[in-house]
Amino acid sequence: MTNDNSVDVIVIGGGTGGYSTALRASAFGLTVLLAERDKVGGTCLHRGCIPSKAMLHAAELVDGIAEARERWGVRAHVEAVDWQALTATRDDIVGRNHKGVEGHLEHAGVRVVRCGVRLTGPRSVRAEDGREFTATRGIVLATGSRPRTLPGLEPDGRTVVTSDDALFAPGLPASVLVLGGGAIGVEYASFHRSMGAEVTLVEAADRLVPLEDADVSRHLVRGLKKRGIDVQTGARLEGAEVSDGHVRATVRTSRGELRELRAERLLVAVGRVPVTDGLGLEAAGLTTDERGFVAPADWSRLETAVPGVHVVGDLLPPPSLGLAHASFAEGMLVAETLAGAAGVPVDYAAVPRVTYSSPQTAAVGLTEAQAREASYDVVVNTMPLTAVAKGMVHGQGGMVKVVAERGGRVLGVHLVGPHVSEMIAESQLIVGWEAEPADVAHHVHAHPTLSEAVGEAFLTLAGRGLHQQ
Repeated sequence: MTNDNSVDVIVIGGGTGGYSTALRASAFGLTVLLAERDKVGGTCLHRGCIPSKAMLHAAELVDGIAEARERWGVRAHVEAVDWQALTATRDDIVGRNHKGVEGHLEHAGVRVVRCGVRLTGPRSVRAEDGREFTATRGIVLATGSRPRTLPGLEPDGRTVVTSDDALFAPGLPASVLVLGGGAIGVEYASFHRSMGAEVTLVEAADRLVPLEDADVSRHLVRGLKKRGIDVQTGARLEGAEVSDGHVRATVRTSRGELRELRAERLLVAVGRVPVTDGLGLEAAGLTTDERGFVAPADWSRLETAVPGVHVVGDLLPPPSLGLAHASFAEGMLVAETLAGAAGVPVDYAAVPRVTYSSPQTAAVGLTEAQAREASYDVVVNTMPLTAVAKGMVHGQGGMVKVVAERGGRVLGVHLVGPHVSEMIAESQLIVGWEAEPADVAHHVHAHPTLSEAVGEAFLTLAGRGLHQQ
């Protein structure tokens, strides 16, 4: 084996976790090989975060025209949605981001192997083209995840789709049945409704976005129903079949009743599963848990039980969140660890969580239920967005909810309403720095903004509120 085949770090997988690891490790002067069988950028860039948010922005524009006409007296109408033009703009945004990532990797001197690789040991891999490589410092597993599917309902990219191919299916359907009320399912239900489809959203849990605060779920359901989305929680799919270009499904409602549904498209958004097929984990002495995750033995370094083998991204079990921005942080931590630097462990409680639907949700830290389960003496304050003038201007409702320890620090902040994804950064710092309400209350929020509702919530908890409830 030649020296060309020996590097400091081998990263398997070029998604957000993988390329952030590679870039950060290269910044320390380490030689890095990044193996990716598809396109660098991974699911987030090519099939998930970026294209979906591009399409959701287009959906927001459509909704804005309807609001302009119905609420503000602006005589505007959507003549039609040009699907080809819409997707061309989306693809241009994705393409430019892809070129950017490629350029960053090239500039950093990261060697990219454009095929799959398989572990042959704890420090060695074999590429699909037969080349073999070794890592002197370590190997990073970043192979990501794929959508979970349902037995008997194999995706065809047209009538039955997953979140990976929903935006690439042909045209806009007139009706959609969405299975799964997590962030992905809610976002796709919201998008299709904005585009004029009749949407039914089915979630087996007793509420949407079940990992979020119960009050957030309640406000979210209210907003989605107001838009005409048929939300069915506590409901289960009993059966479905594809016939004549449509899906016929039977759903058992929360009341135990059987309901027959017919839609042009069935979108399955019931979670994702780690991708380890053909990775050769056994050759490196690694195994997966019962859910398919590769668990670290040391979360402070994201290192497995095999020294020098680290894991980032969707291969990690909870408390990792399966979020792209968490993967960035994980990649930087692992790169710094491999470089011998003092990496900062990821504080998953301080990682923001966002659902980009209409209305949006954004949260960081503990929910009220989680805080009580952890035996905190909890104090809560809820502030409607319509309590501030900008909230009235938007006219979409929503709220700010702060969960704090009585006489102590802020444990969680939960938002629902328009544009709250752009408001969560402040709360991330508040929770991450373990601030108390009084620490936040003396900071002045710009007027008129939606963020004033955040400021007022903390003013009230600090005993200085102008709108005491």
